[in-house]
Amino acid sequence: MKVLALNSSPRAKGQSKTEMMMLQLVKGMTEAGARVEVVNLREKRIRNCTGCFTCWTRTPGACIHKDDMTLELFPKWLDSDIVVYATPLYHFTLNASLKAFIERTLPLLQPFFRQHEGKTFHPVRSTPPKAVFLSVAGFPEPDIFDPLSAWVRYVFGKGGNLLAEIYRPMSEAMPLAMTREKSADVLEAVCRAGHEIVNQSMILPETMKRIQQPLMENNQDFFDIGNLMWKTCIAEGLTPESLDKKGLILRPDSIETFLIIMKMGFNAPAAADIRAVIEFRFSQEKEGACHFTIADGRITAATGYAEKADLIIESPFELWMDIMSGKKDGQESFLENQYRVQGDFSLLMGLSQLFGNKSQQ
Repeated sequence: MKVLALNSSPRAKGQSKTEMMMLQLVKGMTEAGARVEVVNLREKRIRNCTGCFTCWTRTPGACIHKDDMTLELFPKWLDSDIVVYATPLYHFTLNASLKAFIERTLPLLQPFFRQHEGKTFHPVRSTPPKAVFLSVAGFPEPDIFDPLSAWVRYVFGKGGNLLAEIYRPMSEAMPLAMTREKSADVLEAVCRAGHEIVNQSMILPETMKRIQQPLMENNQDFFDIGNLMWKTCIAEGLTPESLDKKGLILRPDSIETFLIIMKMGFNAPAAADIRAVIEFRFSQEKEGACHFTIADGRITAATGYAEKADLIIESPFELWMDIMSGKKDGQESFLENQYRVQGDFSLLMGLSQLFGNKSQQ
């Protein structure tokens, strides 16, 4: 079985969730015995269809453009048993590079009108490959893919040509530490789907349920993290990719988002032998208290004062956010009495290790 996997994401270097999902699907297909070729459309020169109909008249079945589509990709597409169309969701449908590829398959068709059960169509010159569609989106609602799915089923669904649709909402949360276990299960299920498509020409319902499982119980946490990411990017004048490369910490803008970011940055291995309660008392810009309980390599967080804290840090809110983000030196700020500490100073000195998980973003 020959499979052509088309990745239309423009993002590279580990940034693309489309590619992350597609490569797991390809892994499963390969393990099931298929010969899979992956093509990154961002690396190919594919001109837009000009609607000249040369491929229907002067050169039947051959496009006028002599680019990568005509010289390489269209013959591979025709020779494939299955084509995986992988696209990020752009404006609620597929992106431009994949749309351009699909439009350039027009030479497959003949210009004549035919009708079947009241539907008009063009006859094909040869049998097209079976289709699998895969897409990811940042929004958490599954129905965000409804417009794309309606188009996919209308275009590819005739005659049993569409084998499967794989849609993953809230994909931007997949690399987060707090979704690691569920994300790993999603990716394993996508790999399983690759086996099932090759062996059974479908994805079993239980596998699809795993692929589409919610990653977070509370969507508001996802929104808060996303909004902090954009605020930090805007404040620093960076793109998300640049922010990730610099390893900058998202800057909390409230006590609630401070709790989320601290939990995201919690380094469980470093806390394996620690049992402690750390309390923060904030003043000035954001007044209030919160605390973290660390035990057995796990952390819980809550607003308000702790019954008994091993370490208490009293600081203006924005000052501590500056220390967190590296804009101010914590030791210098302490020596200048800009914040106060009560309790176990060894915990204070170890904060950067306890909350130094670089995978938090």
